[in-house]
Amino acid sequence: MSKSKNNIEKPLTVNQRRWRKFKSLKRGYYSLIILIVLYCLSFFLPILVNNRALMVKYEGNYYFPAFKDLVYVPILKNFVDPPFISGNTLGQEGNEAECRYRDLDEQYERENSDNYVIMPLYPYGPYEGISDGNKEFVPPFQSIDGMSPRIFGTDDGGRDVFVRMLYAFQISITFALLLTILEFLIGIPIGGMMGFFGGWFDILFQRFLEIWGSLPTLFLIIILKSLIEPEGVIAQFIMLLLLLSLFVWLSPAVQVRAQFLREKTRDYVAAAVSIGVPTSSILFKHILPNSLVPIVTSLPFAVVGGITALVSLDFLGFGLTPPAPSWGNMVSVGLERLSDGYWWLIVVPLSAMFLTLIAVVFIGEAIREAFDPKVFSRLR
Repeated sequence: MSKSKNNIEKPLTVNQRRWRKFKSLKRGYYSLIILIVLYCLSFFLPILVNNRALMVKYEGNYYFPAFKDLVYVPILKNFVDPPFISGNTLGQEGNEAECRYRDLDEQYERENSDNYVIMPLYPYGPYEGISDGNKEFVPPFQSIDGMSPRIFGTDDGGRDVFVRMLYAFQISITFALLLTILEFLIGIPIGGMMGFFGGWFDILFQRFLEIWGSLPTLFLIIILKSLIEPEGVIAQFIMLLLLLSLFVWLSPAVQVRAQFLREKTRDYVAAAVSIGVPTSSILFKHILPNSLVPIVTSLPFAVVGGITALVSLDFLGFGLTPPAPSWGNMVSVGLERLSDGYWWLIVVPLSAMFLTLIAVVFIGEAIREAFDPKVFSRLR
């Protein structure tokens, strides 16, 4: 008898049933896995796709410029050594600038010495151009002076399109995720307080939302970006993130307000109030968990909005300043050169953006179906 009791399976929780339903929706589930894998790999681009060497052995000393590039952040330049190594340091006589590692590899082979260079899988960087020996408008899968073929060719500055597309993917996804986090960190508390407390607090904030939401967001961002022009890609990235976060929180605030208005009339809230449960506990432990379903289902679509916002600003020239790798900048260059027959300059970034956005939309559709309250609810 005891054995049969032990064999009884515990019923699945509502979240476990939602996850099982999400996994059954293969299109969204596999899209999530692919995007997570690609995004994680993008943080290792400096050692996978780079014009800096993984390792250089020169006269018994070892150098790892690509690995330095992996951990180097300009903000932390006082704590982490930059990846810059002059050519003279590694035997490129007369080169006080940064070492040209592909040329250095050929030099060591000609000298037939014990020195050697190990390059990444795809030995080209996102910023190297004509001044580094590249040629502009090289078609896809063609090489330059006997070097390895360029998968998607080069642009008007001689920069590798495939490399810039990969680095732009990381920038776009990172920007969209951070913007989504800020969007909900601002919108959820404000919307929750509006719905729970009501009264004059709710009325005043509703009028504020109406006024703030009627402002021409794009024009304001363009004006502010024109007045404030920070130096460096990271500073521009942070500024755009903060500017957009001032406007994108309105939608989640309205959604959460509606959910809190509905949930606070439930019997479990009245019971909690009657037994003296603190207001903070009622808000965060009872109402908030039951109000997050529409927020969770809108997360992927907020990511889509973040990606398109950055691409749009970059395309208009008010986002990240070239030569920062950006899909918007690449599309802008491609449109300018489309009539010249350089089709890959626009096909590559648009294809990358399309595949990324449709994968995120597939994830959003799967999440929306898995969290459908008609199928799985905490009240069932």
